[in-house]
Amino acid sequence: MKTETKEMDMLNGSMGDKILKFALPLAATGVLQQLFNAADIAVVGRFVGKNAMAAVGSNSPITALIISLFTGISIGANVVIAKFIGQKRMDGVKRAVHTSLLFAFLSGIVFAVLCEIISRPLLGIMSIPENVFDMALLYFRVYVAGMPVILLYDFSSAIFRSRGNTRTPLICLLVSGIINVILNLFFVLVLKMTVNGVALATVMANLISSALLIWFLMHEDSEVHFSFKALTIDRHTLKEMIRIGLPAGVQGMVFAVSNMIIQSSINKLGEDIMAASSAAFNIEIFAYYVINAFGQACTTFVGQNYGAGKPERCLKATKLSLLLDLGFTAAMCTLILIFGKYLLLIFNDDPNVISMGVVRLRYILLAEVLNVVIEISSGCMRGYGRSLIPALICTGGICGVRILWVYTVFKAHTDFDVLMITYPVSWAVTGGLMTLAYFIMKKHSMKDFFALKEVKNDKN
Repeated sequence: MKTETKEMDMLNGSMGDKILKFALPLAATGVLQQLFNAADIAVVGRFVGKNAMAAVGSNSPITALIISLFTGISIGANVVIAKFIGQKRMDGVKRAVHTSLLFAFLSGIVFAVLCEIISRPLLGIMSIPENVFDMALLYFRVYVAGMPVILLYDFSSAIFRSRGNTRTPLICLLVSGIINVILNLFFVLVLKMTVNGVALATVMANLISSALLIWFLMHEDSEVHFSFKALTIDRHTLKEMIRIGLPAGVQGMVFAVSNMIIQSSINKLGEDIMAASSAAFNIEIFAYYVINAFGQACTTFVGQNYGAGKPERCLKATKLSLLLDLGFTAAMCTLILIFGKYLLLIFNDDPNVISMGVVRLRYILLAEVLNVVIEISSGCMRGYGRSLIPALICTGGICGVRILWVYTVFKAHTDFDVLMITYPVSWAVTGGLMTLAYFIMKKHSMKDFFALKEVKNDKN
């Protein structure tokens, strides 16, 4: 029996309430996902030790690097499907749905095998201490084995987002996340496993969440209905997804590469700072998921309205996404700063770890509003189909500034505070460049709209 999910009408009526309806479940999905990821670190930190905690945390930048590429391409799938929906091309939607899911699964297999082969040299570039390296390698090898189901979840979620449904992925994540926490405790406390236990629990949870999303797509009575018989790779559709999504993926990878460089520097400062930074990251990332949710809302709303030829609604979607994002991000950052010390205690009760964790939280969260500008500008440009520009800007503004900072300022002053300053500095530079690029891009996009209208009027 097929089920019908009510599609959000992004092309008509009010927008502010719909952006909230879209973004808040998506933000909750990210927060829940991070809570379950944080459970991995909390379990090993409490029941195995801070070395195991550092081992899991040191994997974050490199796993983010790998997944960011395909998360970006899934955004490309989101934009392509959203445009097809805006244009009411249901045949195009069907091709895009099945192309994206088959691509996700096959790519996951290829990258899982590749990562297993190069896992040791890949982690070797992270300057991980010897007493932590073996556990970090063990966690990484188990984790990347689940790449096919991790990517299936990302692409399936993108399909639901393209038609305004962010609740179904949230429900699936909630179910699988609870199972993840239970399995964490079972593998570590009962079976006496270490980091491999929490990695295995994560893989199994991703398997459950992706299977649930595929099941819901199979029972969808709409244009995004999934059938195994219809699985195929449509070259033109895949090319368009990659054209839009690859730069977005590169942009995410740029963030990950810069974080790898910073993590490598953190690893040289000792195990306490490694553990503190890992714990703080798993708290501060909650604010980023709020930022990113409104950025993805902007992408989807602009994508549909751009496909439907409604420039005024594209501009309105961008403005509302920015204002709402600023408000919710400021509120989230304030809450985390107030309760940050107590949240850090969940991971480890070492006083030195707590104090260093608070230092990182302050540098990151007090500057997160700059990240809002970057995400909304990037999301808007991706909605217009112009994702190469933000990717190039982030490469220079984020990665370039951070690399320069690490190998000049930090090298001269090897201090945790000095290292953390690179975050607000790189965001300020990138935010300024991104704002300039947005206004230039908007001017040209509006010309495209008006030219299209003139052609239509001439025909009439």
